[in-house]
Order: sequence, then structure tokens, then C-alpha cells
Amino acid sequence: MTAPSAAAGLALVPMTLGDVDAVHALECSVFPHPWSRANFSDSIQAGYDAWLLRSARGELAGYFVLMLVLDEAHLLDVAVAGERHGTGLGLHLLETVCARAKEMGAESVLLEVRPSNERALAVYRRFGFAEIGLRKGYYPAHEGRREDAIVMRHTV
Repeated sequence: MTAPSAAAGLALVPMTLGDVDAVHALECSVFPHPWSRANFSDSIQAGYDAWLLRSARGELAGYFVLMLVLDEAHLLDVAVAGERHGTGLGLHLLETVCARAKEMGAESVLLEVRPSNERALAVYRRFGFAEIGLRKGYYPAHEGRREDAIVMRHTV
């Protein structure tokens, strides 16, 4: 499913506390309401499955944070560096997420996505995630408003 060259020259490495500043910077560059540094630090310290894609020169190309709850993995956060959008790297990350989830004993991967994030919705649908629900007012939005979340699931 991934474009053959999407992850060429990139290495999958575990996210550490030393990576939080770089991960947070990427997060802030692609999301209007980003996670905080503390969200990443707390996830690492809680033992969530957190991984980076780095180039041989150390450039951060993408990352994900995955939490296992019983037999279901919850994709908490995933991002691809802006200059790599449209290269197939998002699909590659989703393949990696699903493989990690399966290795951890999950039967499915669950995620939430903003309806306004059309690019992400298209990638998730293309990968085979199905819409299973809606969480009203889940995300913060501009001017103190809230945005719903589409809940999606993929069987691994």
C-alpha cells in the first residue's frame, strides 16, 4: 500500500524524552491545536508505544504514539513532516502502526480525527479505516469553540 520510496532512507526508532522538542516542533508545524510537550513526555513515561521516522542525517520525517487498551490499540497522535505530505509516508506510518498493534496483541486500531482534517481523513479511508462513531465537541477549536471527532477503526 505504501509508495515504494516513501520510507526509503528512513529509520524507525523509539521516541525518547530527548526527542520531545523536535517532535513538538513538528507537531506545531502541522496541527492548529497541537499536543503540548508534556503530552509527549507523559506518553513516553507511561510506556506508550511511541516511534519516530528519521533520515540518516537525523531529520524527523514523522512519528506516532500508540496506546494499548486490552485488545484494542488507540492511535493517539500521528504526523508527517509538511514537506513529506503526499509522498505515501502517512500510509507507511499507518502500516507500521497496525503492525505494532498486532505485535502487542491488539485486534484493531482506533483513532479520532477532526472532520476538518480532510487530508488525514482521506489517508485513513484509503488505508481502510472505517467510520464507527462521532464524539461531539471532542477537540478544541478556534475562539473557544469545540470540534467533533470522527471515530475510526481498522482491524489488524
